[in-house]
Amino acid sequence: MSSAPPIVAVEIPEVGDERLKSWAKVVDSVDETKSSGWAFVGEFIATGGIQDVAAGSVVLVYGERGSRANPRPLATVYTVNSDATLSFEGEASGRAWARTLRDRVAELVSEQLIPPPSQIDLTGVPDDALLDEVRRRGLM
Repeated sequence: MSSAPPIVAVEIPEVGDERLKSWAKVVDSVDETKSSGWAFVGEFIATGGIQDVAAGSVVLVYGERGSRANPRPLATVYTVNSDATLSFEGEASGRAWARTLRDRVAELVSEQLIPPPSQIDLTGVPDDALLDEVRRRGLM
């Protein structure tokens, strides 16, 4: 039986200058028809502190540097580990930040949709079907 990933308390970094715009989002899906920040679909979370997030989640953190008159976007992508740490997955800056990161984020999100083998429930699959598959793969 598949179980939900554990929720971990993870420190969400703040990117850029705290005086300018910043946000973070747990990305659930990516609209590959868009090349702006609207391509990333998910729930917003606060930056610069601890947030409760499911292990395996993809987190996008956005901030701006520079002056208010001429801000420079900066975005960083992380995956959340079960030990409440973040793994760096990519970074982009400038006006094309969203398009630069879009395909990588889509890849990470699609990976999290496939449960690890230890979480796949095979109890409803007949034993002979499982053995046939193991043989077909040359594992036996």
